[in-house]
Amino acid sequence: MTDPQSWVAPTCDGLATLLAAAPAETWDAPSLCADWQVRHVVAHVTMPARLTPEQFGAEMAAAGGDFTRVSDTVAARDASLPIATHLDALRSPVLHAWQPPGGGAAGALSHAIIHSLDVTVALGRPPVAPVEAVVAVLDHLAAADGAYFGIDLTGVRLEATDTDWSRGSGDVVRADSGALLALLSGRTLPDGRSLPRR
Repeated sequence: MTDPQSWVAPTCDGLATLLAAAPAETWDAPSLCADWQVRHVVAHVTMPARLTPEQFGAEMAAAGGDFTRVSDTVAARDASLPIATHLDALRSPVLHAWQPPGGGAAGALSHAIIHSLDVTVALGRPPVAPVEAVVAVLDHLAAADGAYFGIDLTGVRLEATDTDWSRGSGDVVRADSGALLALLSGRTLPDGRSLPRR
C-alpha cells in the first residue's frame, strides 16, 4: 500500500506547475473556500513551509487557541506575498514532509489534496493530485460517513465518473472524483451542487 505522505509532493508540485503557467489574474480568482481567492488558499496550505513550530505556536496563542482564526489571519496576511514566494512554498520539501498534529500522513494528504481541489475545481481544471491519491482520500472521508466535514450521506450514493469508485445507496450524485471529494469536504461546486449538512 502506498504511503499517503508520498503523494503530498506531487500534489503540491502539480499545483505549483499549474499556477506558474496560469495568468497572474488567476491568483485573484475565487476558490471553493468561502471568501478566499486562490492566493488565500495557497497561503493557507503552505503555512507549514513559512512558519516554524514556534511561530505557529505564537500565532495560536495570539488567537486564543482558535485554529480557524489563525488560518484566516495568516491567509489574509500572507495572501499578498509575491507569487514566486507562494510557488517556492508549494515546492518546499518542508511542506512535503509536514504532518498536522494528530493527523499523520493521512491528514497531510487530505490537507494537500482538498485544498488543491479548492483551486482546480473552482478554475475548471482537472485535479493535480494522482487519481489514486484522490480515491484514497475519498475512501477516508466516506468511511467516516461524512463526519469530518459535517456532511449527511443518508440516502446518498456517490459515483465517480472518471474511476470505478462509488459509495452508499439512494439518490445518485455523479461527478468526477475530484468534484466528489470537494463535495465530501463540505464545498459547493461552481454549478451550485452541494451535499446536505448534518
